[in-house]
Amino acid sequence: MLQPGRLRDHRLLLRPAEDMKFLDNAPRFLFFTGKGGVGKTSIACAAALTLAEAGRNVLLVSTDPASNVGQVFGLSIGNTITEVPAVQGLSALEIDPEQAAEAYRERIVGPVRALLPAQEVRSIEEQLSGSCTTEIASFNEFTALLTDGDTTGRFDHVLFDTAPTGHTIRLLQLPGSWTDFLNEGKGDASCLGPLAGLEKQRAVYAGAVAALADSSRTRLVLVTRAQESALAEIKRTHRELAAIGLTRQHVIINAVLPAPLNDTDPLANAIRLREQAVIASLPAELRDLPLDQVELKATNMVGVDALGALFTTNEPTPPTTTTVPLDDVIDAPLSDLIDELATQAHGLIMCMGKGGVGKSTIAAAIAVALVIRGHSVHLTTTDPAGHLSETLGGSLENLQVSSIDPAQATRSYRDHVMATKGARLDEQGRAMLAEDLLSPCTEEVAVFQAFSRVISESRRRFVVVDTAPTGHTLLLLDATGSYHRDVARNMGQGMHFTTPLMRLQDSQETKVILVTLAETTPVLEAAELQADLERAQIHPWAWVVNNSLAAAAPTSDLLRLRASEELPQINSVKNEHSTRLAVVPMLPTEPVGIPALEAVSRTRVALTR
Repeated sequence: MLQPGRLRDHRLLLRPAEDMKFLDNAPRFLFFTGKGGVGKTSIACAAALTLAEAGRNVLLVSTDPASNVGQVFGLSIGNTITEVPAVQGLSALEIDPEQAAEAYRERIVGPVRALLPAQEVRSIEEQLSGSCTTEIASFNEFTALLTDGDTTGRFDHVLFDTAPTGHTIRLLQLPGSWTDFLNEGKGDASCLGPLAGLEKQRAVYAGAVAALADSSRTRLVLVTRAQESALAEIKRTHRELAAIGLTRQHVIINAVLPAPLNDTDPLANAIRLREQAVIASLPAELRDLPLDQVELKATNMVGVDALGALFTTNEPTPPTTTTVPLDDVIDAPLSDLIDELATQAHGLIMCMGKGGVGKSTIAAAIAVALVIRGHSVHLTTTDPAGHLSETLGGSLENLQVSSIDPAQATRSYRDHVMATKGARLDEQGRAMLAEDLLSPCTEEVAVFQAFSRVISESRRRFVVVDTAPTGHTLLLLDATGSYHRDVARNMGQGMHFTTPLMRLQDSQETKVILVTLAETTPVLEAAELQADLERAQIHPWAWVVNNSLAAAAPTSDLLRLRASEELPQINSVKNEHSTRLAVVPMLPTEPVGIPALEAVSRTRVALTR
């Protein structure tokens, strides 16, 4: 481990024993990003622990709306800086989007509440109710940590465990977006609420831009797995971050299966060969970056002891006599759920869950299976980091594939508004409208409209939606709820109308499938998501436990230990959370391509142990 000691500019004196390059001469700010489910939180928490044990004062910050940093350390953290009792010098903070938005709204509305008529106050509050306000409020919290010496001055290092890649890019681009927007004096009444507090933030945003662009203060750590899809994601991330000036990047390939002591387990051998082939074919632009590999461990990364061992080389796994009781793993292939779905002629199917649990794979497998059963299907994603065409690796008749891309949706929305509303304005009016539409707030409206159009298609055919990771899906649903309230208020009593939210609440029209892994954090998060959906009167239809080792019957000691830890989670899903459940075993090959996706839906739980 690192030895205590300090140097100027918050740099480390020594490397850790396992020679993690990304911690060598660590600058003050480190960002951990990557595709959902690659282990960003585990790596960030272990890095924070390593730095703290070297005598540094460290602040670990989660900017992910679906943060689980508190679960990893076994304590409640929340939206205030909280010391981690088990680790001297380590504190943590989870930026809660809803708390940040509420505080932001109150800072704007509070001073005028007693001065304005109640109707005007309600109007301002309504303008501040959307997900755009939530984004700005969370962003203000983020930029303050980069620039506010009163808040972070006592910390030698500030580590950011970020949301999955697409949203991290958005977060890191925002300082420049809002700074340019303010400098050019843009914005009018349509963004009155969210923009009301931005002018005061001009200096803060400028400071955040400077911190992000300074390679001596900021380092980006791209976390991935030895999987083609995850590596493709950080390749895109590398290019996009470099394009906005963030060039000091490191790569971590996490959870690499070590060479087995024997080669009798075909599943372990297949995974090992597959991972090594992916690593060997690493693109040159990533191979040229500093790179670390972290071995897969036998236990989940929960607790200080587990985190402390993450960057060490595995000791030989002791032989285990652990068995996987067949009664504890139900034989429920995904095809059973698809057969039930296929009894209807159309409908909306939404796959939701934590990043990295395989939502894209499950959504694509469902879509392919429904087409094979004779249905017309539109498969789409709301995830900015989603790439369904790569998952499919081909095409099928009666299968349409699309993506609700925020940038494209925003361009289309701007063009439509200029062609309709703008057509009735004079030259000056069109210029003002064009400036207003350059506001980052426009994206919220555009994405919601694209989502609403997709929902409406489900009245005539199947629409399968691969959603963005949990927290951001909830923000989209919040926008759907805000629109529903607007329509209900404006239409008045006795008027018939159907909003997107009402379609989501209709169990005949919409089937929500929660996808998870048989691990503590994904199951807890899926259960929390289910509770949030229930409060919105959206009732999940089924759960899918994906990539289950317990269901694949491994024989290697390391994989059997990991499989045994899955059983309590599978049983909790089966007995406490779901009314319908499918278990998809881990497969020896990556589920990419239409034949492989067919296999995902057909594969049954292994019946031998």
